[in-house]
Amino acid sequence: MSEPAKDLRERIAAALKRQGGGSSDFDLNPGTVLPEGRKLRPAGVLVAVSIGSGAPRLILTKRSSALKHHPGQIAFPGGKVDAGDKDACAAALREAWEEIGLPPDLPRIIGCLPEHETVTGFAVTPVVALIQESFAARPEAGEVAEVFSVPLDHVLGLENYIIESRRWRGTRRRYYTVPYGPYYIWGATARMLRGLAARMEQ
Repeated sequence: MSEPAKDLRERIAAALKRQGGGSSDFDLNPGTVLPEGRKLRPAGVLVAVSIGSGAPRLILTKRSSALKHHPGQIAFPGGKVDAGDKDACAAALREAWEEIGLPPDLPRIIGCLPEHETVTGFAVTPVVALIQESFAARPEAGEVAEVFSVPLDHVLGLENYIIESRRWRGTRRRYYTVPYGPYYIWGATARMLRGLAARMEQ
């Protein structure tokens, strides 16, 4: 591993060790009343940073417009923890293989961000990893419309985040966005990335 890659790994590892609670889709909407005793389903997503050539880039997906939930949205590879998964890390690696063809032995996991609660009832663990080797991305037919990457520096810059809002279930909901070119990164994905960016700046 090159010196810049080692330095990035150390910086991310230090950021993940810093104190701080989790995040949620409700962070910017403090008036939201959440039901007591709600049960969240565990999930894992892979925050994969490619360092194989040039500047580090974050790998993301664009969900198929045919999907019932979150069609066309930008997301990390990942999904719910299945019965056969050891933990959220295993789920994230398995889903990344299924969704984008990323061999599970390529990501070098550094650590995890605190859980993020989604409006759809998931407790998502963001698993941060570096990928040094190249791989041939293979979008899962019917689920993933596109696999792409954005510069890591862009999503680590807090100044690139914008708070926007829209009507949702009769109320106005505020959320983070971190647009890049034609890609509108928002919602849970943007919130988790902003959590990483904030930790990296401490």
